[in-house]
Amino acid sequence: MRYRHLGRTGLKVSELGFGSWVTFGTQLDVGRAADILAAAREAGINLFDNAEAYAGGESERIMGQAIARLGWPRWSYVVTSKFFWGIHDDVNTHHTLNRKYLVEAVDASLERFGLDHLDIIYCHRPDPTTPIAETVFAMSELVSAHKAHYWGTSEWSAEEIRHAIDVATANHLHAPVVEQPQYNLLERQRVEHEYARLLDEEGIGLTTWSPLASGLLTGKYVNGVPAGSRATLHGYEWLRDLLTDPGRQAVVRSLLPLASRLEVSLAQLAIGWCLLNPHVSSVLLGATSIDQLNENLGALEARDRLTPAVVDEINAILAEHA
Repeated sequence: MRYRHLGRTGLKVSELGFGSWVTFGTQLDVGRAADILAAAREAGINLFDNAEAYAGGESERIMGQAIARLGWPRWSYVVTSKFFWGIHDDVNTHHTLNRKYLVEAVDASLERFGLDHLDIIYCHRPDPTTPIAETVFAMSELVSAHKAHYWGTSEWSAEEIRHAIDVATANHLHAPVVEQPQYNLLERQRVEHEYARLLDEEGIGLTTWSPLASGLLTGKYVNGVPAGSRATLHGYEWLRDLLTDPGRQAVVRSLLPLASRLEVSLAQLAIGWCLLNPHVSSVLLGATSIDQLNENLGALEARDRLTPAVVDEINAILAEHA
């Protein structure tokens, strides 16, 4: 495992991180979560990503209990969570980034984790109804109060992120240092184009999610949706159309022979490709078993097989099906 700085901060994170979306509380209990976290940490992963909204707060509770069971010293790992969706259906706690919600939500998150601070807190989505300045002041205050060491955004536009940085700079506040966007072979525009100047000029780090496009880039959906897969879970029916889209499936079918020639799985190729981007601080993996985790960790070796010539082949395949 290699480690990269989180943007221009001094914090180093493993180039592959572990995320709990869908799995913790939906597919894994504390015991199985602890087993996978232990395997991830043994492999060198030190970044563990969560969110208030995952399983209605249960994912944070499971991760916190699993970490406590493993007895990890607090200095040895980086844990994150995200806030916006809310878990209470109230006018001030749902789809918002107002100060009241953020302060109370972070406190509740810490209680569920059983921790006195998080390493990184994110605004999980932009909130067009709350002034960005209010959100920046609240997030900065949470960092100053040692509820977190850093803060960032997730799926914000480049314009919104720059506005937040400008507010922080003008008022001597803690600015956002990281963005968490979706990034994979099929979702490139935001990271590679919209954020291009922002990344170069402001040094924002990226902890990217869905390197496998919700499992599409594993190739397991080429012949339809298999029983027991993520798309069959209650509440994730929306994934079915994405995973069976003919255009996207055509890309997968074209990439499979290339992965076979390189003697790596398509999943390893897809994750390894994400690691080639120097702006990416960490690529977040998801796994429901140690075997699946180990399969994805093979991306570290696959990355080294992605020569410039191979990347050109990948780009040609993507262009052909654009």
